[in-house]
Order: sequence, then C-alpha cells, then structure tokens
Amino acid sequence: MSRSERKQETQSEPLIRNISDTARWVAVYRARESERPDAVFRDPFARRLAGERGEQIAKSMPLGGDTSWPMVARTYLIDELIRTEIARGVDAVINLAAGLDTRPYRMQLPSSLPWVEVDLPEILSHKEEILRGEKPACVLERIRLDLADVAARRELFEQLGRRAKRALVLTEGLLTYLSAEEVASLAQDLAAPASFHSWILDMASPALLRTLQKRQASNLKQAAPFKFAPEEGPKFFVKYGWNPTEVRSLLKTAARIHRLPLFLLPFSWLPETEASRRSRPWSGVCLYVKNLVVMRGVTRQTYCPKTVPPTR
Repeated sequence: MSRSERKQETQSEPLIRNISDTARWVAVYRARESERPDAVFRDPFARRLAGERGEQIAKSMPLGGDTSWPMVARTYLIDELIRTEIARGVDAVINLAAGLDTRPYRMQLPSSLPWVEVDLPEILSHKEEILRGEKPACVLERIRLDLADVAARRELFEQLGRRAKRALVLTEGLLTYLSAEEVASLAQDLAAPASFHSWILDMASPALLRTLQKRQASNLKQAAPFKFAPEEGPKFFVKYGWNPTEVRSLLKTAARIHRLPLFLLPFSWLPETEASRRSRPWSGVCLYVKNLVVMRGVTRQTYCPKTVPPTR
C-alpha cells in the first residue's frame, strides 16, 4: 500500500476507532503538562505515545484545552497515593487496563518492586514499540489479557495474589466506561485474593455523569460512552469488601496545583460532603483498603462484562 493510499485510509477512519484510542487522548494531556516549566509531573514519553492521532482526538473534544485539568489532577493525585502506599509497605503494583501509563519509567520506584500491567494486546504492543530501549525503574511485567474474560481474569488475580503479601491495584480511567454490574463484579474479584490489600480508582458523581453525557463528543460517545457514577458515591464499594480511606476531589486538587480555570475557582471553595458528591458535579480519586470482615459474607457474582477498556 502506498503512502497516499495509507493516508486516504486513515482519513476515512473515525477519529476514535475503538476504546484504545482514548489512551492516546489522555497521553496528550500528560505531554502538555510535562512541557510546562512549572509541571507538577513529567512524562517524557507521553508525546510519542499519543502520536498525531492522540493530538487530533484532544483537539476534537468540545472544550479543547479546558478538559486537561481533571486529567492532570488525576495523574498528580494517583502519583501521590502510589508513593504513599509504597511507603506503607506495598510490595507489588497491579495496573489493570494500563493503557499508555508510564509510571514504571517516570516515577522514582524501588528497583525491586514488581509492577504488572494488564491490558489488551494492541495497546501494549504499541507501548512496547514506542518505549523500546527505555529502562523501567522497577521490575516491569506486561500481561496481555481481555479483562472481560471473567474466568481468565480470576485465574490471573489468583496467580498474582500468590506472588505478593501486600499488593496495590490501580484502575485509573477505567470504571467510568463500565456499568454498575460490571464494576461490582470486578470489585468482588479483586477482593478475593488475600494479598490484594489496597485499590486506587477514580470516579464521578451522577450529576457530573449527566453533564458529561450531554457534552461528550459524538465520536467518543459512540466508541466509549460514560456509564458508571453510583448514587452511593465512594461507599458503593463497601458491600463488595472495600472501605474508602481517602477521597480526594479533582476540582480542589486542580485549584491547589493552580490548574483550575478561573471561572471554576469559586466552586473549589464550596465545602465537600457525602451529599454534595451526589447532588453536585464531582469527580475524585479514591484509595480503598480491603475489609476482610465484609468479604466473609459476600457471594461473588458471575456477571460477565462485555468489555473492559484501556483508558490511559
């Protein structure tokens, strides 16, 4: 196929071909933050990973550059929580739907720390190609697996659970694309291994979900519609064996690190309560610790999700 033919084929494709392309979109925001002189984190690989398609997707978003602040705040917060959990004794990190995340390369991590990335073959192969020749800071392993295969993921979780004593699970940018039933099934499967101690995830309120669904770009809505925003807020996971120990607002964090647009700044001054997380547009990053007492009375669901997308 000639270069002109390849270009014509690319132009005829939808901008967001599948769920994996959202990982390129988010990488653009990490790249833009990294190029600032006052960057709150630096990802020297993000620009290459995003590529031209990632930049095009970011430009197609309804709010353009104004959509970057939640992604920057989310990355910043999760970096902080990972460092905190490692300092508390975490001896393994399991990153589900890892997408184009580069923390094993860009963060200062213990060289002996096992870090496992799980995702679909296409996105991991793309990342490996771009990062060929780069050396991770820790012991990095990539596992190609469709997490929608419930039997396969349970087998994987059991295997990974035997390797660690105090593992941290990360699902950045994943749950919003799943239904409540799919999230519940995943939460119970993650609670099953005794060594899966803590879990970092991000979530939105029902009010924010309704806003995002109205403003979501048509190409993104078709390929990756937003779904999950429980009425219970962070307490949704308690009945599945996970207790929230830290709940941090993206809005307030963005204000603290000076990334929030000025017109949103007054909203960051409002007090935050459990009720406000349901009634107002809200999004945040949560750290959960497993509640073994609750898990003894939980019956694991057998609901099979249709898809579990990579989103970073």
